[in-house]
Amino acid sequence: MNSPAAQTDRHPLAVQHPELDDASIRLLVETFYGRAREDALIGPIFNSAVADWDEHIDRISDFWSSMFLKTGRYNGAPMRPHLALSLQGAHFDRWLQLFEATARELFAPDLADLFIIRARRIADSFEMGIASTRGELMRPRHSV
Repeated sequence: MNSPAAQTDRHPLAVQHPELDDASIRLLVETFYGRAREDALIGPIFNSAVADWDEHIDRISDFWSSMFLKTGRYNGAPMRPHLALSLQGAHFDRWLQLFEATARELFAPDLADLFIIRARRIADSFEMGIASTRGELMRPRHSV
């Protein structure tokens, strides 16, 4: 990965970490989705919803890059596609289990924690957003 000195051209609000660059983000996304696609619980959902895996990996890599490196490459509406799926709490729990294990395997603890904290907030946001479309109120379950 890049050394801290190589990161001087980053956006001033980007996360500055020696292990964090577009290649490491892509590795996380590819590794996670490789596992998710094979998972008995969430694999069928992903495999039925995603028609082009290369495009999906690119889009999600751009999402995380925009979030952490402030690249601005992602300009989508991530909630919308998730509303069409029949997602339940167990799906979010399993997504987080796989994502957290992958982040911890690939990164130093401090960087893995940054990904995990953000992933938990995203899971809560999606879960609460989906609940609200059903007329339900829900508290966050994964983030502090």
